[in-house]
Amino acid sequence: MQPLQDIIAKQLNVLFCGINPALSAAKSGHHFSSPSNRFWKVLHMSGFTPQLILPQNDQSILNYSCGLTAAVERPTVRASDLEAREFHASKEALEEKVRLYDPRIVAFLGKPAFAALFQQKSVSWGRQQVAIAGSQVWVVPNPSGLNRGFSLEQLVDAYRELRLASGK
Repeated sequence: MQPLQDIIAKQLNVLFCGINPALSAAKSGHHFSSPSNRFWKVLHMSGFTPQLILPQNDQSILNYSCGLTAAVERPTVRASDLEAREFHASKEALEEKVRLYDPRIVAFLGKPAFAALFQQKSVSWGRQQVAIAGSQVWVVPNPSGLNRGFSLEQLVDAYRELRLASGK
């Protein structure tokens, strides 16, 4: 199976960094394509986009100075299927990508990827004290349909805070 391609450009306001692609996204070739994933809805409701983007139009996120990547390229059914070594092996590539494209903010979708990449035992939500190649780092809740620890309203609030911090 082909890895899901990044949607990225130079000097974006926010580069959203998922843990890894879902199998359904990799099969469809579009980010956050599962009907249960709330990413596109949350992005719209928090003010990043003026209308709801459909997964098949995921490339249009670039029109709003946002992009998409993943900490680990290997698609899985669940992020918990990844091994710690996969995160460690991907850190250098992610840092190089950030150095090359120079986004203002890298926003990790959920704590696991950030915690594994930066070997943090405890991670708080919001802006982090570390940077990646000069880019601010944020951690926002994962909008996956498998993560029901956050209501839609809580997700929207967290993403709105990120949007406001990004200057958008």
